[in-house]
Amino acid sequence: MLRFTPILLAVIYGLVMYRISVWRTHRELDQRSTELADAKLKRLTDQMAASLGVERIPVFIYEVDPVNGLAAPDGRIFITRGFYRKYQNDEVSDAELASVIAHELGHVALGHAKKRVIDFSGQNALRTALMMVLGRYVPFIGPWIAGLLTNLLAARLSRGDEYEADEYAAALLTKSGIGLEPQKSLFRKLEALTQARSGMAPAWLMSHPKTEERIEALERLEAKWTKA
Repeated sequence: MLRFTPILLAVIYGLVMYRISVWRTHRELDQRSTELADAKLKRLTDQMAASLGVERIPVFIYEVDPVNGLAAPDGRIFITRGFYRKYQNDEVSDAELASVIAHELGHVALGHAKKRVIDFSGQNALRTALMMVLGRYVPFIGPWIAGLLTNLLAARLSRGDEYEADEYAAALLTKSGIGLEPQKSLFRKLEALTQARSGMAPAWLMSHPKTEERIEALERLEAKWTKA
């Protein structure tokens, strides 16, 4: 029985972290966000809503500075204040910001948003279990190895989700009459914004695929759809 104690503790820890993560996420987003009210963007989100056969797409401004978009487990889409500020300063177009909304909708529609909360707790549980086990047999560097292995797994899973959400967004943007060019041009702009932080990181350690690889994937989709 004692042999399985570390694994049992890791599972309990994961379940507790899952509950805490959900509660914290909902509280943070509720307290620090307001619904988006922009006529130009609403016109584009209404086009996407019509393509999806829904009445509206719930988009909110999340009052934080980093440039980002995110999808909540309850289905709401969030654009950060920092990202929206780029749009207001004409650094990002309305169609490019709409492509972000479409991408985040992909995370919702494909179940990534809910899965990510579960994955977070699962990764913490796995990290804890590995640290306990490897710490016994590989002193000092065991916890470091556990963290590295868990991070590699998380990055690989996350990159797969990003490609799937990109494809969903591409299909939605095409069906809505917005097209894929804003999606590709935004990727190029985001690369310039984030290169200082992640430009030197190897692709297999990044949670998002490399920009050129994402654009190439979109161009393959375009070619396939054109032939069809």
